[in-house]
Amino acid sequence: MSIKGKSYFFAVDLGATSGRTIVGHLDGGRIVLEEVTRFPNNLIEQGGHYYWDIHALYFEMIRGLKEVANRGMNITSIGIDTWGVDFVCIGSDGAIMRNPRAYRDPITFEAMDDYLKNVITKKEVYDVTGIQFMNFNSLFQLYAMQREENTALKHAEKILFVPDALSWMLTGAMVCEYTIASTSQMLNPRTKELDERLLKSVGLNSKMFGRMMMPGTVIGVLTEEVQRLTGLGPVPVIAVAGHDTGSAVAAVPAKDERFAYLSSGTWSLMGIETKEPIINDLSYERNFTNEGGIEGTTRFLKNICGMWLYERCRLEWPEEVRRLPHPELQGSAMNVEPFRSLINPDDAMFAAPSSMIGAIQTYCRETNQPVPETPAEICRCIFDSLALRYRQVFEWLKEFASFDLDVLHIIGGGSLNKYLNQFTANSTGATVLAGPQECTAIGNIMLQAQAAGLANNIWEMRQIIANSTELVKYEPQDQAVWDEAYNRFLEITTCRDNEISK
Repeated sequence: MSIKGKSYFFAVDLGATSGRTIVGHLDGGRIVLEEVTRFPNNLIEQGGHYYWDIHALYFEMIRGLKEVANRGMNITSIGIDTWGVDFVCIGSDGAIMRNPRAYRDPITFEAMDDYLKNVITKKEVYDVTGIQFMNFNSLFQLYAMQREENTALKHAEKILFVPDALSWMLTGAMVCEYTIASTSQMLNPRTKELDERLLKSVGLNSKMFGRMMMPGTVIGVLTEEVQRLTGLGPVPVIAVAGHDTGSAVAAVPAKDERFAYLSSGTWSLMGIETKEPIINDLSYERNFTNEGGIEGTTRFLKNICGMWLYERCRLEWPEEVRRLPHPELQGSAMNVEPFRSLINPDDAMFAAPSSMIGAIQTYCRETNQPVPETPAEICRCIFDSLALRYRQVFEWLKEFASFDLDVLHIIGGGSLNKYLNQFTANSTGATVLAGPQECTAIGNIMLQAQAAGLANNIWEMRQIIANSTELVKYEPQDQAVWDEAYNRFLEITTCRDNEISK
């Protein structure tokens, strides 16, 4: 329970499957978190499309705020972070025009290729945005909606990205937070503004978005209606890093700039923090992305298919296997032959297969490797392959970085996976520091604390986070064995890619 007299920061942290509200406060130079509510974020399938229930998310925000008011907590400010790319259409009457489409909507499957073939070339789009190409990026969602003559888009007066829409529902103020806008593939990271040519290509203009706002800025205060509903006063809502990965990277407890990060979960996002975007022929060829960071930095990173592979396989295994705790199931994988079967986790066949086990087995069969059969063999295949893919991306990052990389920070839920963490240290040859697990909420709350004057800059924030986190260190082991495995991984994946491109 809370202690009266303390000032709390309220974080709304929304993922693509669940959400939660959390309060945090600073105590003796350390951050202390307390979860208030947790709730599902249901993907709604209707009429051949997928939607988010934006009003259900608003309801859950109100419920969390009512709870902290009932507890007598003194709330200093509120911050919202969510997944990227998705957006809400607002009509001229100030009402939401239909629930927003979800990025998994099948309408985007062919849209990207069609756009890049018939509207603006792939190289031109990348030269402007520096964003990794994925079919669900906002640009291609909007193009697909335009092609279908979507009623909500056709009559929209404003377009708000999801965290901006939720902030508007609380405050009545329409903004376009920088880090979430950077995921859209419509923002120029050099000018830090939405690109008019790209907007025009999908029938929009920059006036249809809120004013661009950097993290750490006050959006507005709770409306009188929200104050009445919650029992709170005119609490300010802060533009934190609205993209959840932006908030997560803000929470990396690094001591200086010479680090790479791996935000490890369903997706793995590996990157570095840079002062300027890196947009050149090599970053284009390797499909790296330049997303907005805090204090004007760029998150130069690559998306890697992370624990999605393991999570999907686990759903297919027999019930007695699914019931096993993760450490026990993963521990059994340590007793089978290493590097027996290797896959490229980012091969297109693993994006959304009807059977992930079947896809892994097919990949191994088609690349003339032993086919993993048991849960332990499949788990080992996934962990070995992820660690080797991490090395490949880490090696690329070392080529791009203007500084030496001597440490890899693993943050997020995957930071608890001791087996994969050790494999990652072995594979990359870098010191791995694991933690914190709750990085997104911590980053959200610390950005609010900075806005309140409790930290002067990102490095003071990170020092507080480091003081609050027990990092687990993993040093490289068995490097000669992993070097040999890496060469085999490159041979297998390169041959596979060459076969596909024929």
